[in-house]
Amino acid sequence: MRRRLLQALAVTPLLACSANGPARGPGPWTAWQVMRASSVTPDGRMVDHNNADQRSTSEGQSYALFFALVDNDQPLFDRLLRWTEDNLAGGSMTQRLPAWLWGRDAAANAWKVLDDNPASDSDVWLAYTLHEAARLWKRPALRQTAEAMLAAIQVQELVDVPGLGTMLLPGPNGFATEDTWRFNPSYVPLPLLRRFAALDPTGPWTTVIGNSVRLLRDTAPHGFAPDWTAWRDGGFIADPDKGPLGSYDAIRCYLWAGMTAVNDPSFRPVLEALHGPLTVLRDGQPIPEKVNTLTGVREGTGNYGFHAALVPYLQAQGEADRAKAMVAGLPTPEQQRAAPPRYYEQVLSLFALGWYEGRYRFAADGQLRPSWA
Repeated sequence: MRRRLLQALAVTPLLACSANGPARGPGPWTAWQVMRASSVTPDGRMVDHNNADQRSTSEGQSYALFFALVDNDQPLFDRLLRWTEDNLAGGSMTQRLPAWLWGRDAAANAWKVLDDNPASDSDVWLAYTLHEAARLWKRPALRQTAEAMLAAIQVQELVDVPGLGTMLLPGPNGFATEDTWRFNPSYVPLPLLRRFAALDPTGPWTTVIGNSVRLLRDTAPHGFAPDWTAWRDGGFIADPDKGPLGSYDAIRCYLWAGMTAVNDPSFRPVLEALHGPLTVLRDGQPIPEKVNTLTGVREGTGNYGFHAALVPYLQAQGEADRAKAMVAGLPTPEQQRAAPPRYYEQVLSLFALGWYEGRYRFAADGQLRPSWA
């Protein structure tokens, strides 16, 4: 009975919406309009103003494309996609996965790709968003690009790990040695992988989902996800480079978990594994900026993006009052407009509050269900 109640609460946001139906129309997306005005150039580049190189990343482009789709803005979507392909993928994402980093090279006094290694989290978001845009807008050319990307991801970024099975590497290069494989738990948003599995039932994605759930469970002994982890000698270990830190990457694990459909088989196991933030909040403690995931020792207080990311998570955990209180403490769009742009805080807030406000949902098979469809 309690489980059914929690599941019911998890799908009752500020504006009610069925977990398996489309989100219901909440009106203009002012927070996205604010970020567009400050951080998206007319030609379709999402700019991270918080770095000296004024960078753009495949992550930022993939998130902006997703927000444009949720907002049913095809002209903006097309500009974002054109900039991404032209500047990160040599003109076509059917031919190569996009480079993850583009910006100003001060030494060369030039704007260019600064690191051409792809990043699998953005590759997954791009392929997913293109596929769903093709379906929702009835644009088959977008599906062709999505399918080409998925094929490239399978060849370049999936790896068969001895003792574990098929997993998603963070990128094609630099994350595997002869006996160690590094992973980023926030790079495997399960609703997206569930969609890939539905589109390709005989493919690798169901196995990747199961192994990703294991990753989240095995690397969170105190209920906190790490930013990075590694597999060696038959088990997960603290990442050799980053250690057991859970912080700016890991905060997305709770966000993705909270937005997963309640009838997705991974919904409850992942929430139970990632109980750390809920325990902290119930104890009256602030959300930490950093956690040692092996010891549970916490440090600092997370910024407003951390708080926003936990709104769907709290809703999914049956903590509707805590979620509502968290929303009430976040900056309004008007306050964000008056402040300098904060790329990461704003994108976390857009994902979280867009979901909470009923602008979109993920179905059990991973389909995107925006309010306008």
